[in-house]
Amino acid sequence: MSDDTDRRIEARAPEEFGLVQAWWGDGKGKTTAALGMGFRAAGHGYRVHLLQFMKGGAASVEDVRGEYAAISQIAGFSYEHTGHYGWHGFADGSDDDDHAAKARGGLERARDLLDAAETADLTGPLPLDGDPEDGVHMLLLDEVLYAANRGLIDPEAVADLAASKPENLELVCTGGHERPTYLTDHADLVSEVRKERHPIDAGQRARKGTEF
Repeated sequence: MSDDTDRRIEARAPEEFGLVQAWWGDGKGKTTAALGMGFRAAGHGYRVHLLQFMKGGAASVEDVRGEYAAISQIAGFSYEHTGHYGWHGFADGSDDDDHAAKARGGLERARDLLDAAETADLTGPLPLDGDPEDGVHMLLLDEVLYAANRGLIDPEAVADLAASKPENLELVCTGGHERPTYLTDHADLVSEVRKERHPIDAGQRARKGTEF
């Protein structure tokens, strides 16, 4: 068995990044797919950042999510969220105006990160311990499509993010049960995650280790 030094992640640059991905649908797995790509990219030494728009969840979901603990152990992978709160439209005591304000804040943050990436050299390695404001190779905007579908942010603003992103930035957008037609002219990959059966329909609450 090789020792830990053989598995150390070193900063590298991707050769073929620069696409826009959209993962949507009523099935489970959109965030999971994005996180999987994030871990894969970080494992190659690329700089990855996750910005989560709407991951407060229901009452059964804890504030500390498993992916945060895992991300913190991976060099070159960082995360942030726009605040813990319940799901928009649920009778969970959360305020819909607060949802909209946080979603707009997330959109502004996404724009700032894209602007920062524009000034960075994405064709070369980036410091694995650097701030996301110094540029990233892959930006994951988790649940941004959900926020757009729910009218919390303007869908055209999301389309503008995709249209104006830096050439070598891989942009991954997830969320929503409605087809993001506003990304039709911008997305290189569109995957619908369709539900055939889901335990939540039988009353199963979100489970630690699978949903959070």
